[in-house]
Amino acid sequence: MHVTRFNAAKSYNPPKHSGCVSYRLQGMDASSVRDFWVGMSHFLPGGGAELDATPVEKVYVVLSGEITVEAGGQRLTLKPFDSCVIGKNEERSIVNESSLPATILVAISTPKPSA
Repeated sequence: MHVTRFNAAKSYNPPKHSGCVSYRLQGMDASSVRDFWVGMSHFLPGGGAELDATPVEKVYVVLSGEITVEAGGQRLTLKPFDSCVIGKNEERSIVNESSLPATILVAISTPKPSA
């Protein structure tokens, strides 16, 4: 078992994000998990992620506040304990349109190496 205490989690700067602070909790440089990684992001009001797509699946779980996600022709506001899946190569954008901070848990698959 590997435990990451939140007060020891390392922050990172995800590309094309603004008004947020993000932490890796498991996987990548945080633990030996190989098939996916888990992070947490705090978005200030007006903060978010630009329209972008990646070749991996993502799951967002809102822990507090609310975020608006636009993907696949849909624009939905997620509230605490709502979640969504962003598919491989699916374009998405995120914005915190509220006047309060929002926190999301993010699980992202790790690309498989080419044979």
